[in-house]
Amino acid sequence: MEHLIYINLILSVIIVFFQRRDPKAVWTWLLALYFIPVFGFLFYLILGQDMRKGKMFRVKEVEDRMRYSARNQEEFLKSHDIGLDTSLARDYADLVVYNLETSGSVLTVDNSVEIFTDGEKKFKDLREELSKAVRFIHLQYYIIKDDQLFDSIMPILMERAKAGVEVRILCDGMGGRFMRKSKWERLKESGVKVGIFFPPVLGRLHLRINYRNHRKIVVIDNRVGYVGGFNIGREYISQDPKFGYWRDTHLKLQGGSVLSLQIRFALDWNYAVGENLFKNMTYFCEDEDGACLYNMGVVDMNQTEKKLGIQIIASGPDARSRQIRDNYIRLFSKAKHHIYIQTPYFVPDDAVLSALRVAARSGVDVRLMIPCKPDHPFVYWATYSYVGDLLSEGARCYTYENGFLHSKGVMTDGRVSSYGTANMDIRSFELNFEVNAVIYDEETTRKLEELFLEDLKVCKEITPERYEARSIFIRIKEQGSRLLSPLL
Repeated sequence: MEHLIYINLILSVIIVFFQRRDPKAVWTWLLALYFIPVFGFLFYLILGQDMRKGKMFRVKEVEDRMRYSARNQEEFLKSHDIGLDTSLARDYADLVVYNLETSGSVLTVDNSVEIFTDGEKKFKDLREELSKAVRFIHLQYYIIKDDQLFDSIMPILMERAKAGVEVRILCDGMGGRFMRKSKWERLKESGVKVGIFFPPVLGRLHLRINYRNHRKIVVIDNRVGYVGGFNIGREYISQDPKFGYWRDTHLKLQGGSVLSLQIRFALDWNYAVGENLFKNMTYFCEDEDGACLYNMGVVDMNQTEKKLGIQIIASGPDARSRQIRDNYIRLFSKAKHHIYIQTPYFVPDDAVLSALRVAARSGVDVRLMIPCKPDHPFVYWATYSYVGDLLSEGARCYTYENGFLHSKGVMTDGRVSSYGTANMDIRSFELNFEVNAVIYDEETTRKLEELFLEDLKVCKEITPERYEARSIFIRIKEQGSRLLSPLL
């Protein structure tokens, strides 16, 4: 018994002094170690430790330091109009520069955006664009399931590969566990290249189970790109009775922002597969004989007639900063009239929660929309617990009642929005590889807000009275889930 106490003490010191984590997470792991001696530390090594982050992502981080025109554009922004509406340029120039300095996220203003909220329509459009590919298809999803949706995409990929189009598929190791190996092999035999991000070892054993590549990116010929919340599985086209209608948001992009998605895909592909796409600059050009877009941004700002600004931002455990989270905080702090949030999981850290509470106290109309049903009960009850923190400050919260809400986005003041793959939770901020599009455009942001307001018609408001009427059993589940959430 005495030896066990000393072992636990040593392990506690390791957790406290060798981790740069949220203090709540440290205390939660210490409690786990106290109540489950030694075994608590084993769980920590599997789920919570980040001692190997530096080594694990070293090669990838070197490539992430590529700034592709960021410094040139930053100097340009200091002495020129950034190419947006004057008031937008003035009010959000600091956020543009922050994204440039933090990760080289270049602002492009020659973009167009199409919004999809229905899976059938999104994948119908995707199949049509895939069929038009003449140079390459780069397809990356967190989840790819072996069902009718992938069966409708797979023949197109194989046909295009046999026609000489370079086709690459990248899937997360956890998210791809639903796919039979025989299908991956059929794709490879047809010429499709397949990559698995953090693949399992010894069958289905995942040693890096807590790190997941949650990004959903498609780039076709540098002509069109997709980013958003839909994965590949029948539930995403509303064919799973468990969830019913699936409400999500996906963006179809054209313009300079597509190259930013291409670079993001290339970095992930290089790390997962070891094939350095940056050695062939034709992957980063408009066409095989055209001018490369690699030094995009500065010239386009002066020459384009379009003024739809987009920055593609990414975050993950390989990054020194939590860029997507920091963008949310900055958008919340700059909001003067309203903040609309859609997210399936609301488990914010203290900084995000504080920014929202301050905004609500300051008279900003803060509205949060979450699902009415859980796909992950643990996270759902933690979400419901944090809803109370917003209600107490005067924010308004709603549950989406027309199926399952999986949309992930923020809209502020009808001016700037951020949509993509990141949930409003600690896992997305710290552990998942995520990607969002920050859209500096009033027309697009207002369209997204109109969709949000339309969704309110099929929502039920969580009033303070309804929230306080929860049973003691529900409250215990909420608080228990909230306490355990830092273990992520």
